[in-house]
Amino acid sequence: MSTLPRLLTDRTALFLDFDGTLADLAGRPDAVQIHPELRTLLDRLHARLDGALALVTGRSREDLEPMLASPWPWPAAFEHGAVRLSPRGGSASARPGGLARAIAAAEQLVAGHGGLLLERKQTSMALHYRQAPMLEALCMSTLQQAIANEPGLQLLRGKAVVEVKSARVSKGAAIEAFMQEVPFAGRTPVFAGDDVTDEAGFEVVQRLGGEGIKVGNGPTHARHRCPDPQALRAWLSDALSLSNTAT
Repeated sequence: MSTLPRLLTDRTALFLDFDGTLADLAGRPDAVQIHPELRTLLDRLHARLDGALALVTGRSREDLEPMLASPWPWPAAFEHGAVRLSPRGGSASARPGGLARAIAAAEQLVAGHGGLLLERKQTSMALHYRQAPMLEALCMSTLQQAIANEPGLQLLRGKAVVEVKSARVSKGAAIEAFMQEVPFAGRTPVFAGDDVTDEAGFEVVQRLGGEGIKVGNGPTHARHRCPDPQALRAWLSDALSLSNTAT
């Protein structure tokens, strides 16, 4: 695994995860702190790449807009790609059948155990146990049972979170969809992410001749790695400055 890729070019299509990638993780999703220069950095990258920048995140749009920007200014794939905003407009997958059963099971867990947090989204749900790590196995087994007879649903493990989403959507599929559209089409994709949920994105960009960047520790298929969100933000800022100088 090598260090970070070379500087951004006019032919780069840049895809960025949010939690653990652009922003440091926190005990609760609503406690995440945004670096004061992040909005400006994203605006500059979006302009430098002629619009070929997209956030690809498990978060909902309703979650991120108050934190980053409202109205939302950049292309993005929310909820692991189930909700996508592109220059062509917006699209959203239907709420998968059986999701209500998973949410009800998670609600029972949250009511009976302190430290758990249920995050309801338009097309999925997430059960966070960062403040109660001893409940990881219980969270997993409860949600596995809840969706056992729902082949259209998928259990997705992340950092101190387990999610239930449609089996038909993924960050990789969202990136592939962007890469078929202007201004992303014909460019070299670069995707930065920190979690198991980002591995599908790494596989897609590298298959398309691009680069995956793993932020933080842990096994990965990405060819590049940086230690933390601060290091990634610094690389993005440096790459932006160098690319502007090279123009």
